[in-house]
Amino acid sequence: MVSTALLTDHYELTMLQAALSDGTGDRACTFEVFGRRLPEGRRYGVVAGTARVLDAVRDFTFDPDLLTGLRGVLDDRTLDWLARYRFSGSIEGYVEGELWFPGSPILTVTGTFAEAVVLETVVLSILNHDCAIAAAASRMAQAAGDRPLIEMGSRRTHEHAAVAASRAAYLAGFTSTSNLQAGASYGIPTSGTSAHAFTLLHDTEAEAFRAQVDALGVGTTLLVDTYDITAGIATAVEVAGPQLGAVRIDSGDLEVLAVQARAQLDSLGATATRIVVSGDLDEYALAALRAAPVDGYGVGTSLVTGSGAPTAGLVYKLVEVDGRPVAKRSTSKVTQGGRKTAVRRHRPTGTATDEVLGVGFTPPREPNDRPLQVPMVSGGERVEDLPDLQASREHLRRALVTLPWDGLALSKGDPAIPTTVLASEREVAR
Repeated sequence: MVSTALLTDHYELTMLQAALSDGTGDRACTFEVFGRRLPEGRRYGVVAGTARVLDAVRDFTFDPDLLTGLRGVLDDRTLDWLARYRFSGSIEGYVEGELWFPGSPILTVTGTFAEAVVLETVVLSILNHDCAIAAAASRMAQAAGDRPLIEMGSRRTHEHAAVAASRAAYLAGFTSTSNLQAGASYGIPTSGTSAHAFTLLHDTEAEAFRAQVDALGVGTTLLVDTYDITAGIATAVEVAGPQLGAVRIDSGDLEVLAVQARAQLDSLGATATRIVVSGDLDEYALAALRAAPVDGYGVGTSLVTGSGAPTAGLVYKLVEVDGRPVAKRSTSKVTQGGRKTAVRRHRPTGTATDEVLGVGFTPPREPNDRPLQVPMVSGGERVEDLPDLQASREHLRRALVTLPWDGLALSKGDPAIPTTVLASEREVAR
């Protein structure tokens, strides 16, 4: 087990030492994770990474070597406290695959100030990354329709982020990943094709294709644009026969080339050979290819960088101390004090209309309301039977169906559903 305490930020330890010194470290506190706004151009957010957060909280301990490195930075009392650290509080939140909107209490952490404040960086580093990737992946999956998407971005991001990105992408609708660690860790189907280097290794394109077919069978996918695409397709069918599984095109005007490739494959009798395209695809490029005869996509750079929104913009804020609401009043960064309880309101048809937050109370349930928060950690112990990755993937699929028709648009616009905050029970009757 690798301790995730290495992700602690220095300023968290500064607050910890001061709070332990003046006795406020033991005060009962509630922190909430939320976003003040959605990233630019987005109409909904996707919750992802919660399961990884719970693993990180479980593994959050300070080993002797780490504490030795902090001597001279922290006093002995703080070091002794960290040596005994185990989170003993509670966590509740939105399940993975849930949609979120501005103000949604995605995660609520309750415990003493001391044991909750040191989790800020580890919680936000996971959720900000995974939620950003999942939102981008969801938009891409919607644009791709029923055509499969392969996650191929491992070479465009940090080695650990690559695995997390694969997981978030699969949750959000991608079909498979080229990242073998993600496959081993999370059971995600893996797939991939050869690169141009394999073709260049051989003296001729035909020799490269023949070697790949001999090793992997005629169902393999041959990369046909190393030299000339038309000649490459002809050679691929000549070597593999009309039963060739697929060809991949990785460059050029993909819409035009896909049309030409389909016509050429059909003329050669390879009517069942699929066409897979890749090369700097994002959700807008995928939408533009809807009418093209494409059977699948490989997406890399844009996905693992959040397609223009590399962070979800989530914050971790103290909202309650000893049962009393507390709030930040800084200009442009005002927060709503008090612990929130969230429900999503729907029409009888199932279309979502509002995200309703009760501050310090649960909003009265209407017939088509759905509560959004579930217990995840109680008394420091993880709650059993939380949704697994497959269940979260299905949850997101169902949640997207509830959005108003324009909520899935790729163009800029307001959040798909508004957030209503009820600051007191008196407001309910208004």
